[in-house]
Amino acid sequence: MDTTLQQSGQLLLDAIPTVVILLLLYAIYQMLLRKPLERVLALRRERTEGAVAKARADVASAESRTQEYERKLREAKLAVFQAQEARRQQAQQMRAKAIAEVRQRVQEEIRQARAAIEQDMAAARAGLQSEAQQLASDIIRNILKPAGAAPAIGGPA
Repeated sequence: MDTTLQQSGQLLLDAIPTVVILLLLYAIYQMLLRKPLERVLALRRERTEGAVAKARADVASAESRTQEYERKLREAKLAVFQAQEARRQQAQQMRAKAIAEVRQRVQEEIRQARAAIEQDMAAARAGLQSEAQQLASDIIRNILKPAGAAPAIGGPA
């Protein structure tokens, strides 16, 4: 057992340079390859996550701008409709005012025409009345005139 122990000890002593080289290679691997690779991967992850976050922020910004645009568009349409309604009501009021003025003017003209007709009728009645009285007196005179007083035919009357 002694030899086995000696051989094991010798094997361990011979393995020390291999272990040292292996540890040295591991340290070199850590410094030259793994840490820079982890830094590059972390930087890539940050950039990717940053790009994704930026894209999400851009999408959210675009959505909010779209909503703002739609809100402003609705407000503009509402303002246009209100302006149209105001112009329509104003035109309706102007039309109603013009109609009222025309009606008033027509009523005044009708009143004046009726008054003129009444005056003409009164004048015509008065004229007819005087003509009727004159005709009546002429008829009475002709009827009551003595027969001998009749003018000769063809002679002066």
